Amino acid sequence: MTSNQKQHVFIVGSKGIPAAYGGFETFVEKLTEYRKQENIQYHVAVLSDHTEEYEHNGAHCFCIKVPNVGSAKAIYYDCAALNYCLKYCKKHPEISKPIFYVLACRIGPFISHFKRQIRALGGKLYVNPDGHEWKRAKWNKAIRKYWKYSESKMVKHADLLICDSVNIEKYIKEEYARYNPKTTFIAYGSETSRSALKDDDKKWASWCKEHHVKPKEYYLVVGRFVPENNYETMIREFMKAKTEKSFVLVTNVTDKFRDELKERTHFQNDSRINFVGTVYDQELLKKIRENAYGYFHGHEVGGTNPSLLEALGSTDLNLLLGVGFNREVAGDAALYWSKKAGSLAKMIEKADEMTDEEILSYGKKAKRRIQNAYTWDIIVDKYEKIFIKNR
Repeated sequence: MTSNQKQHVFIVGSKGIPAAYGGFETFVEKLTEYRKQENIQYHVAVLSDHTEEYEHNGAHCFCIKVPNVGSAKAIYYDCAALNYCLKYCKKHPEISKPIFYVLACRIGPFISHFKRQIRALGGKLYVNPDGHEWKRAKWNKAIRKYWKYSESKMVKHADLLICDSVNIEKYIKEEYARYNPKTTFIAYGSETSRSALKDDDKKWASWCKEHHVKPKEYYLVVGRFVPENNYETMIREFMKAKTEKSFVLVTNVTDKFRDELKERTHFQNDSRINFVGTVYDQELLKKIRENAYGYFHGHEVGGTNPSLLEALGSTDLNLLLGVGFNREVAGDAALYWSKKAGSLAKMIEKADEMTDEEILSYGKKAKRRIQNAYTWDIIVDKYEKIFIKNR
């Protein structure tokens, strides 16, 4: 098949593939892995310390070397990657109607400059607005202001905004009605296959022994260690709950936030609280999810959260913070708590009393939710239809 018959899609904004960890990275990995349309050619930017090109999942991957410029590193990376893509298209004039798909809204102040060049090539700018990045507690006031301004410019100049949450799409349409943004909704994907690790697998047994974990005797959380994921509420409420189970936290612990939590909750005095660090082995992580008695999800900023989909695909009983994003994804396949004092603690005690049949019923509903709307086959098919439509 000749190049001019192909739809070229340039993806900017993930750290690249092969994916190690992270929502956008996993998305790009699966988008290329599950590709069905042979006439789509993906080009993927890779954040790197060196410059090289290679192929992965049939995608052309190109490394962008970024100097250490502190908090501006991600902005520099996106701009440098887009510059590379534009030069690549100019070197290959046989490429027609390229799509530039930018993940997140970091480079709003510079996007009009790039949009002019994209349009000159006959190309289109697609944007994934991600979640409410400007709400994240980790950013100071100035950075939050930048994020909001940047988001507005990305929305203004995008030919299409692909939202991975119905709630985010609604927000974009209402908040930026003055731009009459063109939007569509395509969720994030997940899988429901069970872990390849058997119950007597050495890797699983060793992990349990190292962290003093017993199957079905722990509640679990997996996610970034940031305040807006409500670790303080989950820890405080678990400490209140009359349960003999433990609370296993799989997260990238940072000393500063952990010390703040110690001071505010004194969790260090509760032997049931168990920080186990990160787990990058996906089969082991799936096994950990499958063997949890219940899963806590406290995310309240963002769109369709990958860790929630993975929990619904693997863990039978899911206890979620009752915000719109989470209810949209899980529906009646989960239990919901609020940040009101006592809400989660009571739910934990109620969950402890549930029968195996009740828990299994929630598990079946959760897996149906994934199979009916969130498998990677479904998600990639929707993306490919949008990309091919551009021809």
